[in-house]
Amino acid sequence: MSLVLKDVSKSFAGKKAVDNISFSLTKPGVYGLLGTNGAGKTTTIRMLLEIIKKDSGEITWKGKPVDRKSVRFGYLPEERGVYPKTKIFDQLMYFAELKGMQKDEAISSINKWAKVLKVEEYLQMPAEKLSKGNQQKIQMIAALISDPELLILDEPLSGLDPVNTDLFKDIIHEQINKGKYLIMSDHQMSTIEEFCTDLTILDHSKTILSGNLNTIKKSYGRVHLFLKTESDITSYIHDAGISILSELAGEYHLKVTGEAQANALLGTLIQAGITIVTFNLREPSLHEIFVS
Repeated sequence: MSLVLKDVSKSFAGKKAVDNISFSLTKPGVYGLLGTNGAGKTTTIRMLLEIIKKDSGEITWKGKPVDRKSVRFGYLPEERGVYPKTKIFDQLMYFAELKGMQKDEAISSINKWAKVLKVEEYLQMPAEKLSKGNQQKIQMIAALISDPELLILDEPLSGLDPVNTDLFKDIIHEQINKGKYLIMSDHQMSTIEEFCTDLTILDHSKTILSGNLNTIKKSYGRVHLFLKTESDITSYIHDAGISILSELAGEYHLKVTGEAQANALLGTLIQAGITIVTFNLREPSLHEIFVS
């Protein structure tokens, strides 16, 4: 067990921002930290990074209290914050020095990641000359420059075009394959489902759901039926007592009680001679779980 948060709390002006949160990263990979705006995600991340002090609880790395001197952190914040008037190379050298890197080591790392992220031509330019997407690449370099043990990504894909989204995803997969520990916060549930095996969902400073994503989804049951036919089957659905969540051009998203009800509808439609194009019964998506 490498990273553990136990009963961690933080208040501002008497109002709880984080209320008794606990979770752990027991193996390399990506852990999802989710919640609506103001739920406590960023405050939790800032306590983990020692940007702000927790009021109570424990945060440990490999059994010892988290200390920025003993843990190599990488952090891509939600708020993009490069220095607009300063050359990119000088900024990255500054961040490398803060992480205790030697000059030659830092230059090598900067050049490596600038090539990977396709920003070599911008290194001698001030940040204000770069697009928002390229500034985000620079901040990703700053997060990765010291080859961190623990990488924290807050909305890493926000504002990126499809090409650069895939580039960032490739880098994240590479970090996973290298056995790194990552925490990811993102409002795109599809991104979390792609990368995370375990997660915590916060709401109004409290944990409302936590655990293995597959186990959580299975606990909801296979209650979402996607059905496409060549005929109008609305009357059959209503007669079966099934709720229609959405319907468009013969494609139905239905909420069923389980496999028995779904299969009973299937049997009725087949007996009626209805041509069925798609019949897909599945667990709810993370998006649907999050909203509920």
